[in-house]
Amino acid sequence: MVRVGIVGIGFMGMIHYLAYGKVRGVKVTAICEKIPERLAGDWRGIKGNFGPSGRKMDLSGVAKYSDLHELLADPNVDVVDVCLPPSLHPEAALAGLEAGKHVFCEKPIALTTAAADAMVKTASKKGKLLLIGHVLPFFAAYRFAYDAVTSGKYGKPLGGHFTRIISDPLWLKDFYDPNVCGGPAVDLHIHDAHFIRLLFGLPKSVQSVGRMRGEVAEFFHSHFLYDDPQLTVSATSGVIRQQGRPFTNGYEIHLEKATLVFDSWMNMPVTVLTEDGKVKRPKIPARDPVDDFAGEMAEVVRCVQTGTPSPFLDGTLARDALLLAHKQTESIIKRRPVKV
Repeated sequence: MVRVGIVGIGFMGMIHYLAYGKVRGVKVTAICEKIPERLAGDWRGIKGNFGPSGRKMDLSGVAKYSDLHELLADPNVDVVDVCLPPSLHPEAALAGLEAGKHVFCEKPIALTTAAADAMVKTASKKGKLLLIGHVLPFFAAYRFAYDAVTSGKYGKPLGGHFTRIISDPLWLKDFYDPNVCGGPAVDLHIHDAHFIRLLFGLPKSVQSVGRMRGEVAEFFHSHFLYDDPQLTVSATSGVIRQQGRPFTNGYEIHLEKATLVFDSWMNMPVTVLTEDGKVKRPKIPARDPVDDFAGEMAEVVRCVQTGTPSPFLDGTLARDALLLAHKQTESIIKRRPVKV
């Protein structure tokens, strides 16, 4: 049995808690939270842009701490699950690794690549796993795309376009603070940056155009430039100022023998356009978002039980995704391509 201590009971902490309940071989044995009501199980004030609303939770049998170091001293915790604001990820993750725990940390890995590098280095030094919560490969539409691309079923990848757009997340007061959440590039688009890195590798440079909001990019279009001139990869992401826009995401991925399309905004399910002119819609059952996160938690459990790293949750991949987000912002500011 893998025993988990969740640090930070906000929206993602709640989602993680619910997802663990759907996975065999794992149990949440402790939580750490400074807000007394949440520590006691009153999660009704928790809100996010998808999934269930917060409610009162029965936390019987779960150790409750208001101090991180008390949780780290708990011998009934094998994995520290960090769901704090991004600015606090490095401190909590490093403390967990130094305490001899495996660490599963929500994305982004950190706000700076230097902090991310320190986390990766410490995990290696301590012989512990550092897993970063880039959940996209566990969402059915994206897992289908990953499998289709990496299997070679439809030939060589030629590129693709990825979108991720939301209305202003007004409930996140520090969303645009580069020193707390990091803004849309680091907190939102980083999902697609990670998926692009996973599918196509690290580009040699990026070119982005967009509008800034203070020190962070608010809305932007990016091109990722590779040595292969045939590989055409781009993304559109950010925040619009009209609250009528729900959270939307999608992709169009080009392969030699097929094009894969998915668009939540246009209600287009995963669609495969084949070289013989056919339009196929693979059967991908609709799932509760918590079930997708449960797939991610199952991967965490597998890695801890076997002592092996994850091809999806790897800390170096997460570091590279953060680097891409920063390079895109740099390109917007400088109004020219920048080397990665």
